[in-house]
Amino acid sequence: MRTRVKICGITRTEDALAAISSGADAIGFVFWQQSARNILPQQARPITKTIPAFVTTVGVYVDPTVEWVHETATIANLGLLQFHGNESPEFCDQFSLPYVKALRIKEDMDLLEYANRYQSAKALLLDTYSANLPGGTGEVFDWTLIPANLPLPIILSGGLTPDNVVHAITKVKPWAVDVSSGVEASKGIKDINKISAFMQRVKNCECI
Repeated sequence: MRTRVKICGITRTEDALAAISSGADAIGFVFWQQSARNILPQQARPITKTIPAFVTTVGVYVDPTVEWVHETATIANLGLLQFHGNESPEFCDQFSLPYVKALRIKEDMDLLEYANRYQSAKALLLDTYSANLPGGTGEVFDWTLIPANLPLPIILSGGLTPDNVVHAITKVKPWAVDVSSGVEASKGIKDINKISAFMQRVKNCECI
């Protein structure tokens, strides 16, 4: 099965086009003011206008207001919502767009319970737990904590790079992988060579 790829934390048109040219399936925009990769919907809109058909535009949120989700989704022309905070299933369900629920993984979590609670999600995005950050830590978590029988598709995130993505896919066999800091030159600025290397290794992994 082909592993899908989302390149997240996009802030520039050239980075979005480089990701798409390399084969990315989705482009992520962070609409959380405390993130170093934060972007305003008015800044994301001209980027999304350049994105061709069959590439998904994703809005990333941390405990947003309903009004902020509506505003950003409309202005930036989003196709998918990604929630990284303590949003309830009822909150996530109220929008007209499909959503992904992100979970920060630690040892005492019952992922099967979360999968049951968020059964209307299109996938669970599994990220590294940090007491200080809701995501984007750039660190890998213990993949053995992921149960084999999760009933929802898995998007694997957390510290992925061109150097470890093949091992990650081989070990976890996720539906998709999500990368941000692992393909950056600096926070919010992507490295075209790292994007290309990441995408090529994902493609090579499919042939193993």
